[in-house]
Amino acid sequence: MKYTVIGLMSGTSLDGLDIARCVFRYDKLHWDYSISIAETIPYSEDWLNRLSGLPGSAAVEFAAADHLYGHLLGKLCRAFIEKNKIKADFIASHGHTVFHQPGRGFTSQIGNGAAIKAETGLPVVCDFRSGDVALGGQGAPLVPAGDRLLFSGFDFCLNLGGFANISFDHNGERLAFDICPVNTVLNHFAGKLGQAYDKDGSIGSKGKVSMPLLNTLNKLPYYSQTGPKSLGKEWVDEVILPILNSSGLGPEDILSTFYTHIVEQIALQTGTDEQKKMLVTGGGAHNKYLVSGIRSLIKPQIFIPDKLTIDFKEALIFAFLGVLRWRNEVNCLSTVTGAAHDGCFGAIY
Repeated sequence: MKYTVIGLMSGTSLDGLDIARCVFRYDKLHWDYSISIAETIPYSEDWLNRLSGLPGSAAVEFAAADHLYGHLLGKLCRAFIEKNKIKADFIASHGHTVFHQPGRGFTSQIGNGAAIKAETGLPVVCDFRSGDVALGGQGAPLVPAGDRLLFSGFDFCLNLGGFANISFDHNGERLAFDICPVNTVLNHFAGKLGQAYDKDGSIGSKGKVSMPLLNTLNKLPYYSQTGPKSLGKEWVDEVILPILNSSGLGPEDILSTFYTHIVEQIALQTGTDEQKKMLVTGGGAHNKYLVSGIRSLIKPQIFIPDKLTIDFKEALIFAFLGVLRWRNEVNCLSTVTGAAHDGCFGAIY
């Protein structure tokens, strides 16, 4: 069985829309995958401002943005298809998260599926999270269902995106959770120095670690909670940024301290077995300073894959979750999210 799917992913770091043509094959025993063509399309200044401002917008602006963003995704996807002369069975779109508050019973990813279908003429699978939240789950992380089937050769799958999240098997069950913020914070403070992001950790590597600030961060209640648990941008805005902004430190020292915080929090989750293997993907895998810090403190062997897998693993996974939804198979694990039961989620247009 073969499926050709275009996966769409937009992360909280607002670095652009990831589009990937993914091919999945199933031989009744194992799933195999390939990413044949992929690219990240940066957002225009207008869309950057619109997306970053949506959490505080009026309801009518939010509703309009959902449809406008859906048409944008569809147009970009159609251009991708035409430029690369490719065919696909359907599109699987994560959308862009504006609100993620599972404790209050809702999550919201804009990018209307009907608008994407109208622009491309292809079936669309989207809205992967809300069904899980309706069953009392966190609606996140969803990637572990794909990790379990596509990357079973690794003991840990670590993604360094807007947040660090990890998935692994424990006593026969897949567990996963968000560890801590990464690029949502690093990009914020790099921006104060006129940089879109801290390339290779060049800013943070020049700073000094503040032990009082580091201790404050490490003692935050979230880190002592057991899973399932997840983080959203709201938590960064309400908890992390006030702590960092009130520290009295400059961006270099804040970044240096936060890099250490990231590494220490990851190390707490990966144990001391040097025979275990950990796959590291996401934009943070390109950050040499961050990866060096992880290598210096973490015991498992670290594997960094090819550039396409690093940059487009989330688009790949959501394409795969779309395949599972298409097949009416489980694509969301209750052991990960805390929902009442496993589910097969996603709206199909």
